[in-house]
Amino acid sequence: SDTGMVMCLHIGTGFGALKLAPDAPIDNLIILACQISSLAVQDLLWGPAMRTYPDLKFAFSEGGIGWIPFYLDRCDRHYTNQRWLRRDFGGKLPSEVFRDHSLACYVTDPTSLKLRREIGIDIIAWECDYPHSDSIWPDAPEFVLNELNNAGATDEEIDKITWQNACRFFNWDPFSEIPKERATVGARRAIATDVDTAIRSRKEWARLFAEKHPETI
Repeated sequence: SDTGMVMCLHIGTGFGALKLAPDAPIDNLIILACQISSLAVQDLLWGPAMRTYPDLKFAFSEGGIGWIPFYLDRCDRHYTNQRWLRRDFGGKLPSEVFRDHSLACYVTDPTSLKLRREIGIDIIAWECDYPHSDSIWPDAPEFVLNELNNAGATDEEIDKITWQNACRFFNWDPFSEIPKERATVGARRAIATDVDTAIRSRKEWARLFAEKHPETI
C-alpha cells in the first residue's frame, strides 16, 4: 500500500473456526480453507478494525476470491437494510471499505475470475503456494495464464493480477534488483536449467536422495 502496515492472514482465523464431525476426512479442512477467510473479514470489517485503522491493510493468503461477490453483496444489503443498527462506515458502503483495505489472493479460481471486475480488478493477486499440495508448480506460469485467458482477461488485467497489485499493495519494486527483461518466466528458467522439476512419488524421491547423500542413511 502507499502508506500504512500490511497484515498478512493465512487462511483467516484458522481451522479452529470449523466444527466438524470427529471422523471428518481431511478433505473437509482443505476444501473449506478458503471459506474461513470470510469469517476473518467479517471480524475485521464489522469488528471494526478496517474502520478504526484507516491505514491498516490486510492480505488474505490462500483465501481465494469466490466468496467475495456474495459476501460483499450481503454486507451492503445488510448495511442499507438494517439501518436501525446505526453502523458507521464513513459515508461508504462496506464493500468499498473492504476494497480500500484488502488484497485477495488465490491459487486457482477459474469461475470466480469471470467476476474479477465485480470483485475489484485492483485487489486480486495470484499466488503460487509452493511447496504446498495446493500449488500448481512446476507449470504455474502456463497454468495461471491459461486460466486468465479462459476468463477473457486483458493483458493489463493479467499484469495487475499476476504482479502489479501485489507490488503496489506491499510498496515493493520487484525490478530494483533484477531488471524487468531478466525477470520473465523464460529468463528465470534459462538460468535454472540445473533444477530438477520432475514430479515423483515420495518413495522414488527418497531413493534418489539416498543415492546422492549416502551419509544420511
